[in-house]
Amino acid sequence: MRFELQAKDSQTRARAGRLVLAHGEVLTPVFMPVGTRGSVKAIEQRELLEIGAQIILGNAYHLYLRPGTEILFEAGGLHKFIGWSRPILTDSGGYQVFSLSDLREISEDGVAFKSHLDGSKHFFTPESVVETQRLIGSDIMMVLDECPPHDAPLDYLEKSHRLTLRWAERSKIHFEKTSALYGYEQTLFAITQGGTNERLRAESSQCLAEMDFEGYAIGGLAVGEPAEAMYRMLELSDAHLPENKPRYLMGVGTPENILNAIERGVDMFDCVMPTREGRNGRVYARMGTLNLRSARYARDFRPIDEGFDNYVCRAFSRAYIRHLLNVNEILGLQLCSLHNVSFYLWLTRTAREKILSGEFKAWKEEFLANFKTDKPESVV
Repeated sequence: MRFELQAKDSQTRARAGRLVLAHGEVLTPVFMPVGTRGSVKAIEQRELLEIGAQIILGNAYHLYLRPGTEILFEAGGLHKFIGWSRPILTDSGGYQVFSLSDLREISEDGVAFKSHLDGSKHFFTPESVVETQRLIGSDIMMVLDECPPHDAPLDYLEKSHRLTLRWAERSKIHFEKTSALYGYEQTLFAITQGGTNERLRAESSQCLAEMDFEGYAIGGLAVGEPAEAMYRMLELSDAHLPENKPRYLMGVGTPENILNAIERGVDMFDCVMPTREGRNGRVYARMGTLNLRSARYARDFRPIDEGFDNYVCRAFSRAYIRHLLNVNEILGLQLCSLHNVSFYLWLTRTAREKILSGEFKAWKEEFLANFKTDKPESVV
């Protein structure tokens, strides 16, 4: 992996960079569509290429359970299994495991859990999660970490943070002992934790930076804490993480969250919101969000976003998409999901362009001033 900073905004901490991975280059800031089980919901790989997705995200926990690493190994890795030739990042599955609070038990060695599918018992260790991601063959692998609740007491946060550091060290040692399986190199990112406690977050960032990972994810945010607390942790992370390594904010978020995080030095993002909201008829446009199930769009023959250059806006009206949603045609949720992912890709791509041209701060402020949320109303 290689990462180079190409530009820095003069008024903020925003950065534009170039990340070179085994399956191609990724220009940052970048949004990574979430393909948890090897598929971005309701969007074909061909469509992802057409709208400019540079890298997608998979989840080691879900892929470990289904289809299983034996099948992925027989297929030659996840890239070949799903027909995707560009980079893939896999989350370790730590968040999914720890969300199963009544089905798992944490120890120094790792975490024992029961599958949410059939109740079968499994055990993840930092080492086994590295091996799972070797079998998956992702370009970027994540260490196993513990993601505590945002309102956890200080003693729990401290214990969790120190466990995550020990697991990160074990992950790195095991990663360096093992080899990639499919003829190309993989890279390993660490994950900072510490909740919204400034001391713990700083210590997490500093200790992981000393371990010299190739990239750093900022974890344990966007889990219920106020947005301002998240932004404060990002500012603190910017001060302690290496400037010449990529920074990935996990699971975030709204367009506002993403732009404010870019302003604070974050390079990479993923979030399920574009596809999840799309499946519910909620779409993103440059003027704000629209609930296309609303009766107000029954005779609205304009595109979702007039002048926005993607297939959905060029071909279909709000009225038609509303009709599809209200008669439960699957095409409706497909079009909404495709549009939303296209919008998120446009957002980070445009942020990059504005950083390179020196206009990021002014553009970001103008965009957010005009971005409004559609008020709920009758959907009859």
